[in-house]
Amino acid sequence: MCGIAGFLNYSRRNGSDEMRATACRMSNALIHRGPDDGGVWVDASAGIALGHRRLAIVDLSAEGHQPMHSASGRFVLAYNGEIYNFQEIRAALEPYLASAGVHWRGHSDTEVMLAAFEFWGMEEAVKRFVGMFAFALWDRTERLLHLVRDRLGEKPLYYGRMGKSFLFGSELKALRAHPEWQGEIDRNALALMMRHNCIPAPYSIYRDIKKLPPSTILTIGTEEDTPTPKAYWSTADIVERGVLEPFTGNESEAVDRLDILLRDAIRQQMVADVPLGAFLSGGIDSSTVVGLMQAQSVRPVKTFTIGFSEHAYNEANHAREVADLLGTAHTELYVTPDQALAVIPDLATMYDEPFSDSSQIPTYLVSKLTRNHVTVSLSGDGGDELFAGYNRHFWGNRVWKTICAVPRGPRRIASDFLQEISPQKWDRLYEMVAQFLPSGLRQRLPGDKVHKYAEVLRANNSGEMYQSLVSHWKKPDSLIIGSEEPPTLITAFSKMPQLPELAQRMMYLDLVTYLPDDILVKVDRAGMATSLETRMPFLDHRVVEFAWQVPLSMKIRNGQGKWLLRQVLKRYVPEKMMERPKMGFGVPLDAWLRGPLKDWAHALLDERRLRQEGFFNPELVRQKWEEHLSGKYNWQYHLWDVLMFQAWLERHS
Repeated sequence: MCGIAGFLNYSRRNGSDEMRATACRMSNALIHRGPDDGGVWVDASAGIALGHRRLAIVDLSAEGHQPMHSASGRFVLAYNGEIYNFQEIRAALEPYLASAGVHWRGHSDTEVMLAAFEFWGMEEAVKRFVGMFAFALWDRTERLLHLVRDRLGEKPLYYGRMGKSFLFGSELKALRAHPEWQGEIDRNALALMMRHNCIPAPYSIYRDIKKLPPSTILTIGTEEDTPTPKAYWSTADIVERGVLEPFTGNESEAVDRLDILLRDAIRQQMVADVPLGAFLSGGIDSSTVVGLMQAQSVRPVKTFTIGFSEHAYNEANHAREVADLLGTAHTELYVTPDQALAVIPDLATMYDEPFSDSSQIPTYLVSKLTRNHVTVSLSGDGGDELFAGYNRHFWGNRVWKTICAVPRGPRRIASDFLQEISPQKWDRLYEMVAQFLPSGLRQRLPGDKVHKYAEVLRANNSGEMYQSLVSHWKKPDSLIIGSEEPPTLITAFSKMPQLPELAQRMMYLDLVTYLPDDILVKVDRAGMATSLETRMPFLDHRVVEFAWQVPLSMKIRNGQGKWLLRQVLKRYVPEKMMERPKMGFGVPLDAWLRGPLKDWAHALLDERRLRQEGFFNPELVRQKWEEHLSGKYNWQYHLWDVLMFQAWLERHS
């Protein structure tokens, strides 16, 4: 795991020393991503500069230093990530290298990548890689710069033109270090953030700066070029093919196949020359990963979790039970409110771009705990998107059929009635009946869920229902002054792959939007802020491809998701230990905003300040803030969206 940065200067007027100094500033802005080593390579005649910060994971020697040249000298690579099958690729390349008289210098995956580019060509090589990566490859012969991002979007990459230069980097702070930087806030992208609590690719918070979409290659050479990302792997194609050509084996064979695929993915991801462990929440996904890790390890796997004193947010006791059963070397930390609150001032720097998924706080805390013991940690992210783990996946179709059976007028009346009762009152009503419900049907924060589904009653079609479920501010262009919400994959619901079931369509959208734009951003920035590499076995593209071949009936059964994954987990952890509702990874933000964060939030939401800055409609913001403080409504997520932008603006203006 590393950080990359660089630029292509079209004027070619700057000398090597000046270019080198700029590239150093850009890459040093990413030192948290790579504290072990740094390097810069410059070709002033071509106007190209590559910078790299290294977190040494495989081949800790100087032979892993980057930017790295290929054996012939044609290619220069600055690379962030891991190629998990690099040993198999290395073995496949041996005959070519032997015939060419080329010898390996070290045993890093970076060197293997460069050899693959030389012998197979860049695009063909990328298709052979199993891993997570974002890299910049300079072709000295063709004088072309290639930017490439992994299939699912685990590793970030920003790019754009500024003045006479084309800039790129793992995080925006690297681009801001370039002398030609002039960042103008994109109000349309800000509107998207208010809806989704993140800014989806290809947009960024700045005009003229974009995120490279997952599974694409961007090639640029001259100032006249208008590069367009080109896909080398298509999630839409994989999804459609999986549905049209489903797995034809029986249930037992499907469980065996998934077990084998996950075992292999985890085996490859356990390769490291530094200490390695895993996040363990005690849920299905992380327990499966840890169970398969322990089954393939000769010593106890190091596992990590954090707990909260607030029962509704605490999973530490479940994680401890799983750790004791599997025999892992488990470390847990119960976080005090003061420790959690202390993270908030650093979020604007850590996330670099406005980001308001409040689980960023516990994600950072567990990353910090883990980094005290290991340098690499595996996680269970991706399991929900692939195996129907969110409530909307297995309730959505039933809810939509019920909604369709009721005329719009009565639906709107019912929606208003349900939202008139505060979430706190719904919580109290729920507590009266919860003891009579099966454990699998019990819910955390039921009042918030009632309000969420009340809004769904107003949907005119299934696409609007999904958008409502994944939206915070429902009309963000009325909140952000001078904005017009741009199109996204979600608004193009009718142009999706041909999928027969609503659950499949929602799972697909989660996989290409919520996962890369929210979950993976959250984990990458939190991990990298502590110089911790995070790996995600569920996002091995071979697992993804198989998951979409699995019939929906093997994912959703008896009103519950992840059926197939649960069958794999049963081989390692007793089923009864998993019979509990999904909790998520949250913090008591609603109470914090009425308590210890009240003064901080009040200052950022000051009406005069909002008017002076000119981004938000102050009346809408103040209404939400006052209703939240009164306890009438729980607007924690809406307010957190605004607060995270305000905190970011304060830090970066």
